[in-house]
Amino acid sequence: MIGAFKNARSEERYLAAYDRIAALWPVPVQDLDVTTRYGPTRVRASGDEGPPIVLLSGAMGTSLSWYPHVADLAAHHRVYAVDTIGEPGRSHQTRATGTGDDCADWLADVLDALGHEKFLLAGVSRGAWLALTLAARSPDRIAGVVAVEPPGFAPIGWSFIRWSVREIATWFDPRPRAAVRRTFRPLLFGGLKYRAHHPAQYLFSDDQLRAITVPVRLVLGERSVIHTAREVEQRVQALNPLFDVEIVPRATHALPLQRPELVTARILAG
Repeated sequence: MIGAFKNARSEERYLAAYDRIAALWPVPVQDLDVTTRYGPTRVRASGDEGPPIVLLSGAMGTSLSWYPHVADLAAHHRVYAVDTIGEPGRSHQTRATGTGDDCADWLADVLDALGHEKFLLAGVSRGAWLALTLAARSPDRIAGVVAVEPPGFAPIGWSFIRWSVREIATWFDPRPRAAVRRTFRPLLFGGLKYRAHHPAQYLFSDDQLRAITVPVRLVLGERSVIHTAREVEQRVQALNPLFDVEIVPRATHALPLQRPELVTARILAG
C-alpha cells in the first residue's frame, strides 16, 4: 500500500497549512525534490558550509518540525530536513515500503541524491529508528547518529497509546508556552486525514546493534513510555562501545518539545 490523503480536499488544506508554516523557516532555504526508488522526496536545505546533517522527523512531523532548531544548526552545518516518504508532507510516495530494508533503501537513496561523502543523521522517534536502521545495515555514508527517543528497543503497548491521547490533548493548550504546538496544530490534525502505509518499527536485534560501526548518541527520556531508559542504556553499552547514552531527567517521549535547546545542542555536539 502507498500513503495518500483520504481525498483531494484534505490534501489541499494540509498543503496550504504546510506552506504557511514553511514561511516561518528562520534562515534561507532551498526546497529540493530528490529522486528515490520510492518516489520524489522533499528536502529543505539550509546553511552553506560545514559538515552535512540530515534531519529526520517523527511520525507526522515533516521537515518543518525542525524549524525551532535549524537556525543554530545551519550556522555551523549544511542542513537537510526531510519529509519522510509514506508520511504526510511534500514527498510523494510511488512505491510501497513494506520492510525495514525498504525504509533503509529509501534513506540511502536520499543520501546518494544529496551527494556528500558522509552525513550526520539526526532523528526524533521514528526518524531516529530510520537512522539507526540504516546505520545497522549500511553505515558507509554515515559519520554518526544522534537518535532522540527512538523506538525499536521494546514493544509499543497500551501505555504509549494512553500517553499519546493525553499528549494530543495538550495541542489545544492556548497558553503562550504552547506556541510551538499552536504553530503545528494544523499539520497535526490535517495529517490525521492521511493514510500512512509503512512497515512496523521492528525491535533491534543484538546483532543489528553490534553491526553499527559509527558513533551513536542516544538521548532518552527518563519517563519515556516506549522503553525503560536504563534498560536501553545497559543493553547498548554492553553490546557496542560506540553508543553514548544520555537520559534526560523527567522528560517523556515528547522530549524534543520539552527540551528543544538540549536536542539542538546534542546534534551540534555530534
